[in-house]
Amino acid sequence: MLIDNTISYQEYIEDCEVCCNPIQISVKFLNRELIDFQANSIEQ
Repeated sequence: MLIDNTISYQEYIEDCEVCCNPIQISVKFLNRELIDFQANSIEQ
């Protein structure tokens, strides 16, 4: 996955490339440096 490090906070849902189940992605950047990354399964 590609993440834009010019946006300080991003949250979106993406399908898993292996099982196709949705995953909620949350990322935080500070001065273009990744400070937090979370990927949580969204049960269907």
